[in-house]
Amino acid sequence: MNRHEDNLDDGRHPRGNHRKADDSAGRHTETKAVRGGAHLDKKNGPLGTPIYQTSTFEVADNDEQLRVTPTDRFYTRYGNPTNTVAEETVAQLEAVDAALTFASGMGAITTTILALLKSGDHIVAQRDIYGGATKFFTQWLPKMGIQTTLVDTTEYEQHARAIRPNTRLLYVESPTNPAVRVVDLRKVAELARQHKLISMIDGTFGTPINQRPAEFGIDLVMHSGTKYLAGHSDLICGVVAGRGDLIQRIHSTRTTLGNCMDPHASWMLIRGLKTLAVRVARQNENALRVAEFLSQHAKVRSVHYPFLKSHPEYAVARAQMSGGGGMVAFEVEGSGEDARRASESMRLFTLAPSLGGVESLVSIPVLTSHAMITAAEREKMGVTEQMIRLSVGIENADDLIADLEHALETVAATPQHAQVG
Repeated sequence: MNRHEDNLDDGRHPRGNHRKADDSAGRHTETKAVRGGAHLDKKNGPLGTPIYQTSTFEVADNDEQLRVTPTDRFYTRYGNPTNTVAEETVAQLEAVDAALTFASGMGAITTTILALLKSGDHIVAQRDIYGGATKFFTQWLPKMGIQTTLVDTTEYEQHARAIRPNTRLLYVESPTNPAVRVVDLRKVAELARQHKLISMIDGTFGTPINQRPAEFGIDLVMHSGTKYLAGHSDLICGVVAGRGDLIQRIHSTRTTLGNCMDPHASWMLIRGLKTLAVRVARQNENALRVAEFLSQHAKVRSVHYPFLKSHPEYAVARAQMSGGGGMVAFEVEGSGEDARRASESMRLFTLAPSLGGVESLVSIPVLTSHAMITAAEREKMGVTEQMIRLSVGIENADDLIADLEHALETVAATPQHAQVG
């Protein structure tokens, strides 16, 4: 056998990132996160996934060159063995056919949309989505002849009325950023099936530990892997997972646009995925305690967390999520200046515009994630100047609550109990 041919005969899909281990279906989520795309039948190999930090791969002759072109051992813009392990792990966690990694979460969104839509097509998207996605849908896609209608997040009749003959994609986010609303995934998937649309969700806040949208019929699940999947605030990446036929189309576009992930970043993602389940479990517990504390505080106007019983989508969240997630949003009883002062007074909650890491973070959405959205759009989304977004980490919950108590002492407002939602 040619010395390179063993790279081609290991059962991989021609694209190099579509194969799932035959026995993975019976494993629990925690096991998939740790062992993921690693092949347990391989013996005497490295325990840790190697970093294939190479741009290209050597071949013995031109016939072999042709054979390796559609694999992950041709050129790293097309695929890379380290990237493949990360992709297969996410695909297993989401219980879908395949996954692809990207250089960023926005890269995952933009590449997917450009792969699946063309000039003259139309998108129906919920209003409550990440600000960067809103900007792409409303400011960039129209330049390419693709229009988007924004609809209220849980008004499903409004979703249906917005569908046109040229609609191709139904795009949602759940839980939402930053108000942590919850979308009924069964209703969205059914609506997409009825109208022969592709359904796509930004599942970053939910993580595949707390929810698996494909189980409810969603075609594509996008993650900003920068957040919970990596989990340590030390890399930028995106992932799209879902139906194999759609992933093939997205792969072709990713290759053309060059929006691939670096192998070293993929290795860091794999490392983060190994602890995803245990991290998210702790973040679920901490976030619920933080939300319950805030809901009883006199200087808090409202609290948004899916597993609070007073949350408007509490029943839906309980039906389709195993945990409420690590994100909590709340509004101070006061002004935007009070919210700024409170956020700047926190010590354990670090003031930084991201989420999902082991350390707790705080941000003001109107100044960060939704700063690029007009004030009128923010108002429709319920994103106010008084809103503070917390990414709850894995620290001790009592310490986090004490930090919030201290920060809220800075809020100058008439004491009254919070309304929760």
